[in-house]
Amino acid sequence: QVRLVESGGGLVQAGDSLRLSCAASGRILSAYAIGWFRQAPGKEREFVAAIDWSGGSISYGNNVKGRFTIARDKTNNTVWLQMNDLKPADTASYLCAADRGSVPGLAYGNFESVRWGQGTQVTVSS
Repeated sequence: QVRLVESGGGLVQAGDSLRLSCAASGRILSAYAIGWFRQAPGKEREFVAAIDWSGGSISYGNNVKGRFTIARDKTNNTVWLQMNDLKPADTASYLCAADRGSVPGLAYGNFESVRWGQGTQVTVSS
């Protein structure tokens, strides 16, 4: 069973940067794709980015390409989401997800056995 704990959210101004982290624990992490989703009040959950544990497969949502970067730290079992040039539209609760499927599967919501973190709030003021 994989456990996920997110941190790093906060209140920033438009144009600022934040780095979110997802600390993962559990067995066989190499079998999981790890990703970030976000959900704003009244809106559907949106895919942000995903990476497999080897780092060989990465995917980004269209709304964050060129601004966000996902990476993993195998030593500390952590997945990072570096968010640059933040916009008010990026305001949401950001959730970390781990799934035994592939990165494309995670990106398209084709979950096999997904686990979720509790989320961390990101608020971007204009």
